[in-house]
Amino acid sequence: MYRILVADAIKPEGLGPLAGASNILLIQKTVEEAANELEQIDAILVRSATKVTEDLMNGMPQLKIIARAGVGVDNIDIPAATKRGIVVVNAPDGNTISTAEHTFAMMTSLMRHIPQANASLKNGEWKRSSYTGTELRSKTLGIVGFGRIGGEIAKRAKVFGMEVIVYDPFLSADRAKKMSVTSLSLEELLPKADIITVHTPLTAETRGLINKEKLSTCKRGVYVLNCARGGILDEDDLYEMIVSGHVAGAALDVFVEEPPLGHKLLELESVIATPHLGASTKEAQLNVAVQVAQEVLTYFEGNPVSSSINLPAISKEVFEKVQPFYQLVQQMGSIASQCMKEGIQEISVTYSGESLDFDTAILTKSLISGFFKSRVDAPVNEVNALLVAKERGITVGEKISTDSLGYANLISLKVKGDNRELTISGTHIENYGSRIVNLNGFKIDFHPEAHLLYIQHTDKPGVIGNVGKVLGDHEVNIATMQVGRKEAGGEAIMVLSFDAPLEDKLKQVLMETKEITFMARISL
Repeated sequence: MYRILVADAIKPEGLGPLAGASNILLIQKTVEEAANELEQIDAILVRSATKVTEDLMNGMPQLKIIARAGVGVDNIDIPAATKRGIVVVNAPDGNTISTAEHTFAMMTSLMRHIPQANASLKNGEWKRSSYTGTELRSKTLGIVGFGRIGGEIAKRAKVFGMEVIVYDPFLSADRAKKMSVTSLSLEELLPKADIITVHTPLTAETRGLINKEKLSTCKRGVYVLNCARGGILDEDDLYEMIVSGHVAGAALDVFVEEPPLGHKLLELESVIATPHLGASTKEAQLNVAVQVAQEVLTYFEGNPVSSSINLPAISKEVFEKVQPFYQLVQQMGSIASQCMKEGIQEISVTYSGESLDFDTAILTKSLISGFFKSRVDAPVNEVNALLVAKERGITVGEKISTDSLGYANLISLKVKGDNRELTISGTHIENYGSRIVNLNGFKIDFHPEAHLLYIQHTDKPGVIGNVGKVLGDHEVNIATMQVGRKEAGGEAIMVLSFDAPLEDKLKQVLMETKEITFMARISL
């Protein structure tokens, strides 16, 4: 009999999968109310109210799985859970439709001035001419970030007779064709769109993605929406562009700081806002509860769960073998992802060397999760990584080789995109750590960490010096530099590491060097 503590309010229908199981005992109490029972608890279900801290876990020695009925897991100490072998699951897909519908409701409300007209009428006014709206039909909707939510919005927009253009550097040509959308660069999308809605994850690269510079390239009178993550839109820049009249209005469900009390954007008549309601529907709340309840039941039935946030439990023996390579493959996947900002068709991994004599499937899944973590707007982990790849039409292959090129172990990755390919090889050396030893066919040797800059260039005198001068002129300190080439005067690469991320303007200045053919910033 498994004892499951339901610590936050979840309706009975949300617990349906567990309620019907003969080997499950549900205890619906707060942590404080269940203080005398915590030592016997096998699983805990929470929403956002209960904080699952390391101290709480210390008092729950039988705890095997933590389930969050929702997407965010900020209230759960993930490292502490992983250290104890406790699986953490959430419901990443339960609010997809809810958020898509809320975004569309915000769009129609923005274009037809519904909140303003409603407030005016309730204030005793009748100002029909003041609230003349704009139709969605025949308008061009620009979707920035084309994951599950972006895809659902595109379906609805087409029903309304809108033209849909999308920007997603990781969108494959096949998926764009299947969804009947036009894939463009961000620079191409902005001046074409009548309405822009953002649906990317919030990362170092997407923070402030839509700023004054970007908005200035849009049509005068453009409308902007953010129902994704606070910070993707630069709020100060958005305010300035609305006041100037360049942006006609904005609909915001999320802010950098929440609640946004006294925020200057809320003072503008042309801005409508909601208090982070994207996932707040009865159906979404029920869906996420049912999803995690089913996950807990699946786990206790001895089957793999599909929405694990952390490393699934494995035997101590296998864990000790996997551990030296686990971070390496995630870093390799992340490097490849950040260097291949285009649609991907195939990812293949090759393992060689005597120290890799175990089932490498978990490493492949870890590598794929590292590849996708900055590319999609939902949590990706070792359990769902292959499913995420399959959903995007990406073929994943794994093979074993006897040729380790003299290394005790060697992991090689090949990524095939719509327009080019990338290869990367890494190894783990005892007492020395992880090393990247080959990149795109160039022999090199660097430790994958922190903030990197990868440059491909023509091997000519002065190129390396010019890079150093540009960085020096901008007071950027180079921590390390590694170079590689195949032949004198041919293609060459350099990999530099820094203590902080390189600014956009420096990348643009460096690209003015005519010998540089490709450049990618990498953050690990």
